[in-house]
Amino acid sequence: MKSAITISLVAQAQGGPFVFWDNLAAGCERAAALGFDAVEIFAPSADSIDRKSLHHLLDRHNLEVAAMGSGAGWLIHRWDLCQASEEIRQKSRKFIAQIIDLAGEFSSPAIIGSMQGRIEGGVSRQQALEWLREALNDLSARAANHGQPLLFEPLNRYETNAFNRLGDTAAFIHTLDTQNVKILADLFHMNIEETSIPDALRAAGKTIGHVHFADSNRQAVGYGHTAMEPVVEALRQLAYTGYLSAEILPQPDSEAAAKQTMKAYRRFVAQEPAN
Repeated sequence: MKSAITISLVAQAQGGPFVFWDNLAAGCERAAALGFDAVEIFAPSADSIDRKSLHHLLDRHNLEVAAMGSGAGWLIHRWDLCQASEEIRQKSRKFIAQIIDLAGEFSSPAIIGSMQGRIEGGVSRQQALEWLREALNDLSARAANHGQPLLFEPLNRYETNAFNRLGDTAAFIHTLDTQNVKILADLFHMNIEETSIPDALRAAGKTIGHVHFADSNRQAVGYGHTAMEPVVEALRQLAYTGYLSAEILPQPDSEAAAKQTMKAYRRFVAQEPAN
């Protein structure tokens, strides 16, 4: 398993669960200095990223891109894949497709989390899921063109009523025409929704494609009450070799949150002895 830390470039996300903010170069520098393998990037749009500059930063700091989020489409524009408006659904798909192409250039997957939307406004669940199914089939094919999966993230009940638990998400994924959609298992959301995080991970099995490494309070692992040993053991039992990416609140500040994340990673994953 590899380590990653989040960098947000989205002004509207201030106060959200991202460790480093606004400055991609500075975030990459600190990530590398602290020993992270990769960065996960939350950008306002695909066009906002200077690709040449990012390639240079990654090469300079020996980093990879763990994943790229698409949530700015909802946060900035209020677009999502379950809205009643066909125009908005198409705008959502186009926005995500552009993030997929950007991520693919850096050999990384794109994430659909908040862009799944909420089922509301007179839209039935059956209809919303059909729209979502169609979008995931189409967008995952685009991701496959880059040799990458498409990551789908179930969120807690306060953020969506579409998919909250890994089991329901896995069952839905199995109804798709593609096998290229994987689950992003966020330990913070799972703490709210799952009876047992380790059991839910084991049940989801090979559908797990990415993990958000967060404690119960959405802070760095070690600042909350999630028992992390059985969680990591469940991932080992699945032979999971992907990223543990810290999508967490920058508390008490970005530097402390990043250092605590690396300390927890080394303790629970690398199993280095405590100093």
